[in-house]
Amino acid sequence: MTSAALATFTALLLAHVLADFVLQTGAMVRHKRHPGMLLLHGVIVLLTAQAATGQIAARELLVLAVAHVGIDAVKTWGGFDRIGGFLADQGAHMLTLLAVALYAPGLWESGIYAGQDWLLPAMALTSGAIIATIAGQYAVGLLMRPHGARVRNNGLRDGGRLIGMLERGLIFVLIGLGQPLGVGFLVAAKSILRFGTATRDQRTAEYVIIGTLASFGWAILASYGTLALIHLLPPLEIARPLP
Repeated sequence: MTSAALATFTALLLAHVLADFVLQTGAMVRHKRHPGMLLLHGVIVLLTAQAATGQIAARELLVLAVAHVGIDAVKTWGGFDRIGGFLADQGAHMLTLLAVALYAPGLWESGIYAGQDWLLPAMALTSGAIIATIAGQYAVGLLMRPHGARVRNNGLRDGGRLIGMLERGLIFVLIGLGQPLGVGFLVAAKSILRFGTATRDQRTAEYVIIGTLASFGWAILASYGTLALIHLLPPLEIARPLP
């Protein structure tokens, strides 16, 4: 992949995760079978792609939005609402982003951010953080959904989700700072805190273990994937040197 295509892909990736995981509300997900709601999501996909690339009238972005709606329609009306469907859906979206970046690699270079390549690592970092935390919440939630009804939950409302978000966020930060050994301390700390509850119920123990491994694994993959992408991009300049 050329540097121009990589830049365009990075911008489109940020647009995608914003549209799918930040700007798409729970109500939009629940009512996506309604054509109007699906169309609204498509408009958001188009707007975020335009904002991220700095392009307004690029036809490729309209094609990308239409393809996104088509993929979501297949997933929604096909009943692919489990973890496999989620992964296939996101994989298909990644392929469309890649296809657009390869077909129109100059979208970034000809946009309003031309010459501001130092923004690209920040975009990659933001995308990685969203994938690690919010997208991870959806993925782990779908994986554990079939088992949730078999486990008693006397904890805080949405407490498990918040814990998962925090742990994945911490893993992303630790790996990003070059401190992967800190992930081991997180595993140890969670094991100690969950030990009393898990030892009283085998189902709960297995549920916690599966959920923890899935959450940690997702965050680790997202973190190292983000680092690999940033390594290929121009360096992030926090402050420019004085002339």
